Amino acid sequence: MPNEGREYKIIITDTAREQLIEHARFLANVSMNAANRHVDGFVEAADTLKYMPERCAWLENDAIPFQKYRKLLFGKRCMLLFQIRGDTAYVSAAVDCRQDYGWLL
Repeated sequence: MPNEGREYKIIITDTAREQLIEHARFLANVSMNAANRHVDGFVEAADTLKYMPERCAWLENDAIPFQKYRKLLFGKRCMLLFQIRGDTAYVSAAVDCRQDYGWLL
């Protein structure tokens, strides 16, 4: 594999950070444990992008350019969207898959 052993830098955008905070705040109204698990799941998922982020599937939608974003599922029903540019993976969004996330497109 050409990128085996390569370590990528991870950048969490302000948008993704705000979405994560919003989800955690909502969950905290029901359960602090659930909110903490959500944040931990996001951090763990994002951290795995350090090695082989190319393993993640493309987000496919006619409204976005072909092969622009990749997706990584975390938790029970959440997804982070990211792009790879050079040696950096940029996490652009953290969404609940039950929500309409068409606005991202």
